Amino acid sequence: MIGAPLLQIDKLTKQYGQRVGCTDVSFDLRAGEVVAVVGESGSGKSTLLACMSGRLPPTSGGVRFHQRHPLTHVEAWRDIHQDLSEPERRSLLRTDFAVVHQDPRDGLRMTVSAGGNIGERKMAIGARHYNAIRAEALGWLHRVEIDDDRIDDRPTAFSGGMRQRLQIARALATDPKVVFMDEPTGGLDVSVQARLLDLIRRLVGDFGLSVVIVTHDLAVARLLAHRMLVMRRGLVVESGLTDQVLDDPQHEYSQLLVSSILRV
Repeated sequence: MIGAPLLQIDKLTKQYGQRVGCTDVSFDLRAGEVVAVVGESGSGKSTLLACMSGRLPPTSGGVRFHQRHPLTHVEAWRDIHQDLSEPERRSLLRTDFAVVHQDPRDGLRMTVSAGGNIGERKMAIGARHYNAIRAEALGWLHRVEIDDDRIDDRPTAFSGGMRQRLQIARALATDPKVVFMDEPTGGLDVSVQARLLDLIRRLVGDFGLSVVIVTHDLAVARLLAHRMLVMRRGLVVESGLTDQVLDDPQHEYSQLLVSSILRV
């Protein structure tokens, strides 16, 4: 069920000297909503995602998140770049925000066991009881379809699909409100992609997650997203309900993307 706005993106712009990452991007993300950002490589999708998640400072514009203030406990809109200190942004990425990277090695400690990867995320928010942490880790492994007896194995012993599922378990272990996914199915075999997409869709539904997912694959957007943004050269050239955009694209670039899929 889609709820009230949770994240507000207002004219977000990121420039690297003369090169533009993204320009004047604005939209709201609602509670329980999945928004897909699609476009070809170099369109600005990943730059936008990094700015939205607080990992990259924008050149201008705002990213406002509706959260409870840690001291006053009053819920209010706060700009994650202007109103939060660096420690507060890091804390946000351990609690209400989570990031799932295309390469799971960027989101996992490869020399730490599967259970340890999940446990570290829990310990970062104050969990200390070993047995309770291990029990939660087992629960998350079960949710992402990894056998219990792999809890002490390191990710180096896992397949690419298992690593991605483990990264998702680690990311979701602290019950985040917003999850940012950057090409989570990229580089995986088709059968592995399908299994992972089914898992993501189930977890989104079970936990009522709000998700921004970057992908070049329109089939991924069709399966997961309520709404989508089409980006080209740093600009959002079209946005709307996913089925509406894919079935009746208005911008010529969106039409080109959709027709290229139909020709395959």
